[in-house]
Amino acid sequence: MDNNRKFAIYSRKSKFTGKGESIGNQVELCRQNIFLSFPNVTDDDILVFEDEGFSGGNTKRPKFQEMLNLCRKKQIKCIVCYRLDRISRNVSDYSALIEELNKLDVSFISINEKFDTSTSMGRAMMYIASVFAQLERETIAERIRDNMIELAKDGRWLGGNPPTGYKSAETIGSVTIEGKKRKARMLEIIPTEAETVRLIYKKFLEFNSLTKTETFLIQNNYLTKTGKRFSRFAIKNILTNPVYLIADETAWNYFEMKKADIFSNKSEFNGQHAIMAYNKTSQKTGKTNEIRDIKEWIMAVGKHQGIINSSEWIKVQTILEQNKSKSYRKARSNTALLSGLLYCGNCRSFMRPKLSQRKNKDGELIYDYLCELKEKSKCEKCSMKRSNGNKLDKIVSDEIKKLTEDKKEFISIIKTELNNLNICEDSYQDKIKSLKKLITDIEIKIKALVKSLSQTKETAAEHYILQEINELDKNKHLLLNQIQEIENVSENNAFTDADLDNLTDILLSFSKSFDYMALNQKRTALRTLIYKIIWDGADIHIYFFNSDKEDFIKKAAG
Repeated sequence: MDNNRKFAIYSRKSKFTGKGESIGNQVELCRQNIFLSFPNVTDDDILVFEDEGFSGGNTKRPKFQEMLNLCRKKQIKCIVCYRLDRISRNVSDYSALIEELNKLDVSFISINEKFDTSTSMGRAMMYIASVFAQLERETIAERIRDNMIELAKDGRWLGGNPPTGYKSAETIGSVTIEGKKRKARMLEIIPTEAETVRLIYKKFLEFNSLTKTETFLIQNNYLTKTGKRFSRFAIKNILTNPVYLIADETAWNYFEMKKADIFSNKSEFNGQHAIMAYNKTSQKTGKTNEIRDIKEWIMAVGKHQGIINSSEWIKVQTILEQNKSKSYRKARSNTALLSGLLYCGNCRSFMRPKLSQRKNKDGELIYDYLCELKEKSKCEKCSMKRSNGNKLDKIVSDEIKKLTEDKKEFISIIKTELNNLNICEDSYQDKIKSLKKLITDIEIKIKALVKSLSQTKETAAEHYILQEINELDKNKHLLLNQIQEIENVSENNAFTDADLDNLTDILLSFSKSFDYMALNQKRTALRTLIYKIIWDGADIHIYFFNSDKEDFIKKAAG
């Protein structure tokens, strides 16, 4: 090779799915292409750069940037990728890359599109292909929205968990979702649930408060569709959902004023059916319940009956908007250690700190722990006596520090668990060995198939060989995932004699260092050792290490 510069193989996949061109496949196909096109190249002349879990929206990917840095240091002669969009789907990024590679005298080959920037035609064709790649990316959102608009015109229920007050039922006809015809469905009213929905709207308009509405529902034993107590979050979801809204002229005027996209004729807003809203919630990971701006909603008249009249629904939205600046804020203690660990002995609800403005003789603000259900129900659903938070925290802290005094028993518990874990270790290793043998067999088959590709290029057999390679690679990754899972379990369970010695040292110094820890460090320490604490009105019951039996009971002042 010229000047000892190497070939670089670059592969990327947004996430592992077990389908399509996996990173392993991309690399192997690129490698074989290099060997066929450059007979004197060996494995030592090839560097591989893999980015998994990154999109093609830009080039800010760790391995990609590492590869570019080597290009700038004149260490790479040619970049080879399986497909053009593995590099980028953004025209400006791609154009800048090609321009820089040309200046650095680095060639670029995309084996799927058969493009090679060492020729002028190859460079021109790559620019054209990159334009189409970006065009496809930019039109995805438009296609999704167009699909939603078509569905909105039909006004059907698309599936999923129906809202409180309704059930999903089949109806005549079909709808096309993502290119597939499916049986059409619509919402049907469940009378008892619909009454609960009406009551929620009525009580919210009466109280002008989510918190007071929540208290009323708890006090009167109203439960959600899944049998749980209503929370403020669940109540607000019902109050803001237009699915309950009877579609009449007032509703039309409201959404038109709010600049929502309405895809039903105004004549259909005749009071006979209710509203169906599409594109209402964000689909971002971890934010599936985030409500979009109403301007992004796609509104239509549905096939179902409404529950709430328009004037009532709109009045509720107005109150919620006004209350945003006065949103519920729970008083929090800056010093309470046990929040999240302490449970009520009566109803098993969390006990939360309630801060006062008084101070004790040590100058600390006095706080109590109060049963959450008792507070929400205004003492109707639980009558647990509140506990003195300052005293309770001190008692628990003192007991934790005493662990070092009974170090022998504490270490004995850990050794017992260690023996149980070691029993599983041998079977873990046998299973891993068996899975690795299967992977080796698969890799041998893949190499043989890749070799045969050079003899079947541009024939009918090429397609079927690629299919078989993809299927084998999929099975290989499934086996690798199984190995990783077993190794993770084994690693998490591993506990050596050195670990045991370290834990002993930590326990010995724990009582001395605990009082000097910052508050967040103390909380972390407690959660490391304690599973839960139960307050029964007189005693506290502390559970260590996920035990179902309390390790000690301690009297505590109420």
